[in-house]
Amino acid sequence: MQSYQAANDALKDKVILVTGAGDGIGKEAAITYASHGATVILLGKTVSKLTAVYDEIIAAGGKEPAIIPLDLKGATAKHYRDMASTIQAEFGKLDGVLHNAGILGVLSPFEHIDLPTWNDIMQVNVTAAMLISQALIPVLKRSESASIVFTSSGVGRKGRAFWGPYAVSKFATEGLMQIMADEFDNTTVRVNCINPGATRTKMRSRAYPGEDVSLLKTPADLMWLYLYLMSDDSKDVNGQSLDAQIK
Repeated sequence: MQSYQAANDALKDKVILVTGAGDGIGKEAAITYASHGATVILLGKTVSKLTAVYDEIIAAGGKEPAIIPLDLKGATAKHYRDMASTIQAEFGKLDGVLHNAGILGVLSPFEHIDLPTWNDIMQVNVTAAMLISQALIPVLKRSESASIVFTSSGVGRKGRAFWGPYAVSKFATEGLMQIMADEFDNTTVRVNCINPGATRTKMRSRAYPGEDVSLLKTPADLMWLYLYLMSDDSKDVNGQSLDAQIK
Protein backbone atom coordinates (compact mmCIF):
# COMPACT_ATOMS: atom_id res chain seq x y z
CA MET A 1 0.00 0.00 0.00
CA GLN A 2 2.99 2.32 0.42
CA SER A 3 3.01 2.68 -3.36
CA TYR A 4 -0.41 4.36 -3.18
CA GLN A 5 -0.70 7.37 -5.46
CA ALA A 6 -3.65 9.70 -4.96
CA ALA A 7 -5.29 11.25 -7.99
CA ASN A 8 -4.68 14.99 -8.32
CA ASP A 9 -8.36 15.65 -7.55
CA ALA A 10 -8.73 12.91 -4.92
CA LEU A 11 -10.10 15.39 -2.36
CA LYS A 12 -12.08 17.62 -4.72
CA ASP A 13 -15.06 19.30 -2.99
CA LYS A 14 -14.03 17.88 0.41
CA VAL A 15 -13.81 20.02 3.54
CA ILE A 16 -11.15 18.83 5.98
CA LEU A 17 -10.20 20.10 9.45
CA VAL A 18 -6.56 19.71 10.49
CA THR A 19 -5.55 20.32 14.11
CA GLY A 20 -2.00 21.42 14.82
CA ALA A 21 -1.90 22.77 11.26
CA GLY A 22 0.82 25.35 11.86
CA ASP A 23 3.82 23.01 12.07
CA GLY A 24 5.33 19.71 11.05
CA ILE A 25 3.02 16.93 9.91
CA GLY A 26 -0.13 19.01 10.35
CA LYS A 27 1.22 21.78 8.13
CA GLU A 28 2.33 19.31 5.47
CA ALA A 29 -1.01 17.49 5.58
CA ALA A 30 -2.98 20.73 5.23
CA ILE A 31 -0.92 21.82 2.22
CA THR A 32 -1.14 18.34 0.68
CA TYR A 33 -4.90 18.11 1.15
CA ALA A 34 -5.34 21.54 -0.44
CA SER A 35 -3.14 20.53 -3.38
CA HIS A 36 -5.52 17.61 -4.02
CA GLY A 37 -8.62 19.80 -4.12
CA ALA A 38 -9.79 20.09 -0.51
CA THR A 39 -10.91 23.17 1.34
CA VAL A 40 -8.84 23.00 4.50
CA ILE A 41 -9.74 24.35 7.94
CA LEU A 42 -6.54 25.19 9.79
CA LEU A 43 -6.76 24.84 13.58
CA GLY A 44 -3.86 25.79 15.83
CA LYS A 45 -2.84 28.06 18.67
CA THR A 46 -0.39 30.35 16.83
CA VAL A 47 -2.08 32.68 14.35
CA SER A 48 1.15 33.67 12.59
CA LYS A 49 1.91 30.03 11.76
CA LEU A 50 -1.61 29.38 10.51
CA THR A 51 -1.45 32.51 8.37
CA ALA A 52 1.82 31.33 6.83
CA VAL A 53 0.19 27.99 5.90
CA TYR A 54 -2.82 29.89 4.53
CA ASP A 55 -0.54 32.01 2.36
CA GLU A 56 1.33 28.96 1.08
CA ILE A 57 -1.91 27.24 0.06
CA ILE A 58 -3.18 30.35 -1.74
CA ALA A 59 0.16 30.87 -3.49
CA ALA A 60 -0.01 27.30 -4.81
CA GLY A 61 -3.47 27.89 -6.26
CA GLY A 62 -5.44 26.03 -3.59
CA LYS A 63 -8.92 26.87 -2.38
CA GLU A 64 -9.06 29.55 0.30
CA PRO A 65 -8.61 27.88 3.71
CA ALA A 66 -10.34 28.84 6.94
CA ILE A 67 -8.39 29.60 10.10
CA ILE A 68 -9.48 28.68 13.64
CA PRO A 69 -7.06 29.96 16.31
CA LEU A 70 -7.61 27.78 19.37
CA ASP A 71 -5.41 26.53 22.19
CA LEU A 72 -6.55 22.99 22.97
CA LYS A 73 -5.10 23.20 26.45
CA GLY A 74 -7.67 25.79 27.52
CA ALA A 75 -10.56 25.20 25.10
CA THR A 76 -13.87 23.94 26.46
CA ALA A 77 -16.66 21.79 25.05
CA LYS A 78 -18.57 25.00 24.22
CA HIS A 79 -15.68 26.24 22.07
CA TYR A 80 -15.90 23.04 20.04
CA ARG A 81 -19.70 23.16 19.76
CA ASP A 82 -19.45 26.75 18.54
CA MET A 83 -16.77 25.67 16.06
CA ALA A 84 -19.03 22.90 14.75
CA SER A 85 -21.92 25.35 14.32
CA THR A 86 -19.67 27.73 12.38
CA ILE A 87 -18.40 24.94 10.10
CA GLN A 88 -21.93 23.77 9.39
CA ALA A 89 -23.12 27.30 8.65
CA GLU A 90 -20.11 28.10 6.45
CA PHE A 91 -19.65 24.81 4.57
CA GLY A 92 -22.78 22.74 5.19
CA LYS A 93 -20.77 19.59 5.93
CA LEU A 94 -17.38 18.26 6.99
CA ASP A 95 -15.66 15.40 5.17
CA GLY A 96 -12.62 14.82 7.33
CA VAL A 97 -10.80 15.53 10.57
CA LEU A 98 -7.08 14.97 11.11
CA HIS A 99 -6.31 14.97 14.83
CA ASN A 100 -2.65 15.93 14.55
CA ALA A 101 -2.17 18.35 17.47
CA GLY A 102 -0.30 16.93 20.44
CA ILE A 103 2.26 17.68 23.11
CA LEU A 104 5.14 15.54 24.33
CA GLY A 105 5.69 16.87 27.82
CA VAL A 106 8.93 15.80 29.48
CA LEU A 107 10.42 12.33 29.28
CA SER A 108 11.11 11.25 32.84
CA PRO A 109 11.08 8.30 35.22
CA PHE A 110 7.63 7.23 36.39
CA GLU A 111 8.40 8.39 39.94
CA HIS A 112 9.01 11.93 38.68
CA ILE A 113 5.79 12.40 36.70
CA ASP A 114 4.05 15.52 37.98
CA LEU A 115 0.29 15.96 37.88
CA PRO A 116 0.20 19.29 35.95
CA THR A 117 2.24 17.77 33.11
CA TRP A 118 0.09 14.64 33.12
CA ASN A 119 -3.11 16.71 32.99
CA ASP A 120 -1.85 18.95 30.17
CA ILE A 121 -0.87 15.99 28.00
CA MET A 122 -4.17 14.20 28.57
CA GLN A 123 -6.10 17.40 27.90
CA VAL A 124 -4.44 18.14 24.55
CA ASN A 125 -3.77 14.62 23.26
CA VAL A 126 -6.94 12.84 24.38
CA THR A 127 -9.69 14.99 25.89
CA ALA A 128 -9.56 17.71 23.22
CA ALA A 129 -9.61 15.10 20.44
CA MET A 130 -12.63 13.42 22.04
CA LEU A 131 -14.52 16.70 22.49
CA ILE A 132 -13.73 17.89 18.96
CA SER A 133 -14.91 14.58 17.50
CA GLN A 134 -18.05 14.60 19.62
CA ALA A 135 -18.95 18.14 18.56
CA LEU A 136 -18.26 17.48 14.88
CA ILE A 137 -20.07 14.15 14.45
CA PRO A 138 -23.37 15.79 13.36
CA VAL A 139 -21.51 17.82 10.71
CA LEU A 140 -19.49 14.78 9.59
CA LYS A 141 -22.69 12.78 9.16
CA ARG A 142 -23.72 15.28 6.47
CA SER A 143 -20.88 13.98 4.31
CA GLU A 144 -21.38 11.03 1.97
CA SER A 145 -18.01 9.64 3.10
CA ALA A 146 -16.37 11.14 6.20
CA SER A 147 -13.01 10.20 7.69
CA ILE A 148 -11.66 10.83 11.20
CA VAL A 149 -7.95 10.17 11.57
CA PHE A 150 -6.20 10.13 14.94
CA THR A 151 -2.44 10.29 15.47
CA SER A 152 -0.94 7.34 17.31
CA SER A 153 2.62 6.31 18.18
CA GLY A 154 4.72 3.21 18.62
CA VAL A 155 4.76 3.95 22.37
CA GLY A 156 0.96 3.82 22.30
CA ARG A 157 1.09 0.16 21.31
CA LYS A 158 3.91 -1.04 23.55
CA GLY A 159 4.83 0.97 26.61
CA ARG A 160 8.37 2.26 26.89
CA ALA A 161 10.31 3.40 29.95
CA PHE A 162 10.35 7.16 30.60
CA TRP A 163 7.62 7.98 28.05
CA GLY A 164 4.99 8.11 30.83
CA PRO A 165 2.04 10.44 30.14
CA TYR A 166 2.68 10.75 26.40
CA ALA A 167 2.66 6.96 25.93
CA VAL A 168 -0.48 6.59 28.06
CA SER A 169 -2.18 9.31 26.00
CA LYS A 170 -1.44 7.37 22.83
CA PHE A 171 -2.76 4.12 24.29
CA ALA A 172 -5.92 6.11 25.08
CA THR A 173 -5.99 7.47 21.53
CA GLU A 174 -5.89 3.95 20.12
CA GLY A 175 -8.77 2.97 22.42
CA LEU A 176 -10.80 6.04 21.51
CA MET A 177 -10.36 5.27 17.82
CA GLN A 178 -11.44 1.64 18.27
CA ILE A 179 -14.55 2.58 20.26
CA MET A 180 -15.63 5.21 17.74
CA ALA A 181 -14.90 2.95 14.78
CA ASP A 182 -17.04 0.19 16.26
CA GLU A 183 -19.90 2.56 17.05
CA PHE A 184 -19.88 4.13 13.59
CA ASP A 185 -19.32 0.91 11.67
CA ASN A 186 -21.78 0.62 8.76
CA THR A 187 -22.30 4.39 8.69
CA THR A 188 -20.78 7.03 6.42
CA VAL A 189 -18.21 7.93 9.10
CA ARG A 190 -15.01 5.88 9.39
CA VAL A 191 -12.35 6.23 12.08
CA ASN A 192 -8.68 5.18 11.94
CA CYS A 193 -5.23 5.92 13.39
CA ILE A 194 -1.91 6.77 11.78
CA ASN A 195 1.40 6.06 13.47
CA PRO A 196 3.79 8.44 11.68
CA GLY A 197 6.93 6.79 13.06
CA ALA A 198 10.26 8.58 13.43
CA THR A 199 9.80 11.82 11.50
CA ARG A 200 11.77 15.05 11.15
CA THR A 201 9.64 17.27 13.44
CA LYS A 202 10.21 19.59 16.39
CA MET A 203 8.58 17.11 18.75
CA ARG A 204 10.95 14.36 17.62
CA SER A 205 13.97 16.64 18.12
CA ARG A 206 12.87 17.34 21.70
CA ALA A 207 12.60 13.62 22.43
CA TYR A 208 15.88 12.73 20.70
CA PRO A 209 18.06 15.88 20.74
CA GLY A 210 21.23 14.10 19.63
CA GLU A 211 19.70 12.26 16.69
CA ASP A 212 20.97 12.66 13.13
CA VAL A 213 17.88 14.22 11.55
CA SER A 214 19.18 13.56 8.05
CA LEU A 215 18.34 9.89 8.61
CA LEU A 216 14.67 10.62 9.36
CA LYS A 217 11.75 10.70 6.99
CA THR A 218 10.24 14.13 6.37
CA PRO A 219 6.51 14.82 6.83
CA ALA A 220 6.18 14.90 3.03
CA ASP A 221 7.41 11.29 2.87
CA LEU A 222 4.39 10.18 4.92
CA MET A 223 1.64 11.93 3.01
CA TRP A 224 0.68 8.89 0.95
CA LEU A 225 -1.10 7.43 3.97
CA TYR A 226 -2.65 10.74 5.07
CA LEU A 227 -4.07 11.13 1.56
CA TYR A 228 -5.26 7.55 1.40
CA LEU A 229 -7.25 7.74 4.63
CA MET A 230 -8.90 11.05 3.66
CA SER A 231 -9.77 9.98 0.13
CA ASP A 232 -12.71 7.82 -0.89
CA ASP A 233 -10.19 5.10 -1.80
CA SER A 234 -10.26 4.16 1.90
CA LYS A 235 -14.03 4.34 2.41
CA ASP A 236 -14.12 0.67 3.47
CA VAL A 237 -11.23 1.00 5.94
CA ASN A 238 -12.41 1.40 9.53
CA GLY A 239 -10.93 0.73 12.96
CA GLN A 240 -7.36 0.32 11.71
CA SER A 241 -4.10 1.61 13.18
CA LEU A 242 -1.76 2.00 10.22
CA ASP A 243 1.96 2.72 10.01
CA ALA A 244 3.11 5.53 7.70
CA GLN A 245 6.58 3.98 7.60
CA ILE A 246 6.64 0.32 6.64
CA LYS A 247 9.96 -1.36 7.25
